[in-house]
Order: sequence, then C-alpha cells, then structure tokens
Amino acid sequence: MTSIHDVAALAKVSIKTVSRVVNKAPNVSDVLRDRVQAAIAQLGYRPNQSARRLAGGRSFMIAFLYNNPAPGYVSRIQMGAAWRCRDLGYHLVVEPLSPGGEERFDVLDRLVAALRPDGVLLVPPLADDQPLLDRLAQMQLPCARIAGSGPSPSFTISTPEQAAGRMVADHLTSLGHRRIGVITPPATHHAALRRVDGFREGLAAAGIAAEEALFVPGRFDFASGIAAGEALLALPHPPTAIFATNDDMALGVLTLAHRIGLRVPEDLSVTGFDDTSASLTSWPPLTTVRQPLEEMGRTVIDALAQDARDTPEFRFTLIERGSSGPPAQA
Repeated sequence: MTSIHDVAALAKVSIKTVSRVVNKAPNVSDVLRDRVQAAIAQLGYRPNQSARRLAGGRSFMIAFLYNNPAPGYVSRIQMGAAWRCRDLGYHLVVEPLSPGGEERFDVLDRLVAALRPDGVLLVPPLADDQPLLDRLAQMQLPCARIAGSGPSPSFTISTPEQAAGRMVADHLTSLGHRRIGVITPPATHHAALRRVDGFREGLAAAGIAAEEALFVPGRFDFASGIAAGEALLALPHPPTAIFATNDDMALGVLTLAHRIGLRVPEDLSVTGFDDTSASLTSWPPLTTVRQPLEEMGRTVIDALAQDARDTPEFRFTLIERGSSGPPAQA
C-alpha cells in the first residue's frame, strides 16, 4: 500500500511538504505543489483521513443543517457544496432539523459530539434562527449562511431578493397584466419576504394599486401553492397572473390550472422563483428567477474550509419560459 513516505521520495520533498499539499495549506509554492500532486497521481496515493485529522486538528467535515420545505432549492445548494467539499478533501454531512423547539439543539449537540465538524452551513429559515446562531457562537463553531438577514458574525451571502421581485413585477406588467396574485413566503424566511417588497415596488412603478386580497400566504411547498391558487382564483375578480415566490408553490398553481381546465399562459400566467430543475420540466416550462444555487453552495464551503471571505456579487436573472404571456383581454 502506497504511503506518504513513497510520495515524498518520488517528489523529492519532505513528508511535511506532502502533508501540507494534502491538507491544502497555503504556504507551499506552486512548483512543489505540482510536483507532489503529480507523485500522488502516479502512485495512486490516498491520504489516511484519521492521520489528516490528527495532523491538522480538523475533522474535514462540514455540516449542512436545514429545515427548508423546498427540496429543489435545498438539493441544488447541497450539490454545489458537496462537489466543492470533494475538491477540497472534505466531506459534507447533511442533517435535517425540525423547525423550532429544543430538538434542533439536541441534534446539533449530538452531531458536534460525534463528528466535530469544522463548520456549519445554514440556509433559510435556519439562517435567521437567532437561538441557533447563538448556540453555534457559544460552541465556537464557524458558520456560513446563505440569505441570512439578521445580525450575525457569521460569513453571510447576501442575495438581491428585492431587485428580483421587482423584475417579476416588471415582466408581468410589461405583458399587460394589471391584476396579479402573489403567493407570499412564510414569515420565517426573512430574506424571501423582500421579494414581495420588490414586487410591490414594481406595481407602484406601473401605476397599479396593490390590492391586499391578491396577496395570499404560502408555506414554500407544493400543497400550499395549490391552496393559495384556489383562494386567488375563487375571488370575484380573479387575477390574470400569479407570482409564486418559489418554484414549488408555482408548480402547485400550474397543477391546479391544468386540473380546472385553465390554459397557461392564455388564461393564466404563472411565475416562480429559484429556477429549480422541475421548473424546466413542467408544462409549460416555468418562467422563474434563477438563483445561482450551486455556486452559492460552493462559495460557503470556501468560506468554511479555506476562510475565503471575499463574497462575490451573485446576480439573479429572470428566465422567461412558456408559462407567462399577455392576458387574454390585452
């Protein structure tokens, strides 16, 4: 079995240099790093994980904690994070938590006791769960958040939620819609609530008064999209378009429209948010806002594993597909 000594001998470097390259330490020249990596590839060397942990005082594990009800959103972030962990020689541990209650602290305590992760990745709504953030700080466990809006010393990726909500409003009003229903996020998803603020801003810019009956709460899941769609379409003057603030709820509206015989987009335009995989395979394909979810997942891993604190400016993009079009009377 190939050992670290074999790699050091072939690369003509010290064992310590091989260890630094394996552990991705920054204090190694490019020339030496390339030589060691070539030797590793030639010999097929696989580092002993236990030895790496002992040598570096790290577990090379990062925990992804979530209780977001939208599987498409979570899976895309998880995919980006997992691939980046693999690139850096880390492992991603995924742990769902129940919303609220003391149980989430018990899960966290057991996770830390068993695996001692080097950091924790949080997405909404946990990204704004202040008691959880306080517990992580007490444990001195590094944390990185996606779309966290509350104050925290944690590394945080800010997202242009309000500007994206405005984009959706501008799109639908430019098509001629004047009566637009909105399925709003759960109150615990603080950043996502700004999508509604941006949408209201777009309505005002188009000279359309916001009618509160057209704003219906959702839970960010498929079933609540159907329920909210039913409430909106049962109004005396139903909307000609519906903006669901995530794709799962928008897909619920699409399913409802097919069930009751409405043509999309001829009778009803539907837009979502996130650009999950299902938004492209729905019929018709869903107009939505693309978040670079996988890239965001990779960025938080860099922050936790390499202390890379320069946050790129993530852009959200409106993806126009077949589910939106002019209203029938336009």
